[in-house]
Amino acid sequence: MPIFTPDKQKEKKADSGLKGAYPNWLVAGTWGIAALMTALMVFALVQYFSGRSLLAFVQSFTRPTSSALEGSALPDYEPQKGFEAVKRGAEPDTVLPSGSRKGIVEYEVATGDSLFGIAERYDLKPESVLWANDRILNDDPHLISPGVSLRIPPVDGILYEWKEGDKLDHIAGLYKITVDDILLYPGNNLDITNPVIEPGTLIMLPGAKREFRTWVVPVVAGDNAGVTAQIAGPGSCSPGGGAVGSYAFSWPTAYGAQVSGNDYWGGHQALDFMCYEGDGIFASDSGVVIYAGPISGGYGNLVAIDHRNGYLTLYAHLSAINVGCGQSVAKGTVIGACGSTGNSTGAHLHFEVRQNGAFINPWHVLN
Repeated sequence: MPIFTPDKQKEKKADSGLKGAYPNWLVAGTWGIAALMTALMVFALVQYFSGRSLLAFVQSFTRPTSSALEGSALPDYEPQKGFEAVKRGAEPDTVLPSGSRKGIVEYEVATGDSLFGIAERYDLKPESVLWANDRILNDDPHLISPGVSLRIPPVDGILYEWKEGDKLDHIAGLYKITVDDILLYPGNNLDITNPVIEPGTLIMLPGAKREFRTWVVPVVAGDNAGVTAQIAGPGSCSPGGGAVGSYAFSWPTAYGAQVSGNDYWGGHQALDFMCYEGDGIFASDSGVVIYAGPISGGYGNLVAIDHRNGYLTLYAHLSAINVGCGQSVAKGTVIGACGSTGNSTGAHLHFEVRQNGAFINPWHVLN
């Protein structure tokens, strides 16, 4: 019979207690999970070192068989068979974005041209074209005529001819821009480290502005009677009284608001309404004729009406005049015929509205 010491008896009781603490199925399950995890780790290592991924291994079981792909046959090769397609030809011309032009363009004025229309054609403001041709136009847009060659600047601003003694900072300050605006404009081709500009060189001042020198028929504003007849020329008179306007102005041509030349802007404080040679021109409101005849300044044949309420209207480039100076006219009276006299490239009506001697935009009073 074996003899158990007290220590061995305690160890045997501990072993028997441990075995009795967990059921057999739990112990077996734990060993199973451990075995599965060991197998997965071994499988992952084999896949890693073989260069294949677990996803590819799984997809190999879901890939369709060759028999399932038999219905996806390629079409027969028929080189002579016709087919339909959209033919797209090559476009040899490059469409440049707006503002990409760097050089100056020479433009020859044609019959019917206006400074406003020419500027719009080149995507410029009319004053930029006017200022670029100061020697020819002298700030007067009416001085363009067929055959005249105009310089068209590449961008809005002032095309300036460099003079002896000019300084960059002085010119920049004079035209309200910075020196960098001049130096960094690529069309000027200046060395920004040593900008030497020879006299006579045309320099573009992008974004530059200056005041207009306005050339107009001078009219002096009077008292409550309206505008006095202070227009110098053979058709002038000083009537003592007559019809008074209604403050409601109507269209002076039969075509309403159709503008055929210059619109109203800083260098052209009038509207050029569309009309054809010989069409009737109407008094925009009632008043007294204070000028009827030819006049200098590019206006050609002119009729001016004092509406005796502070307003004055002028009708220029007429081919014929149907009223006399001092005559009272009612609103809508035919006062002349459309023409192209004076500085004009085609038949149209130059129409001005002044209030107490100051220009106002005709669009603000016409209805």
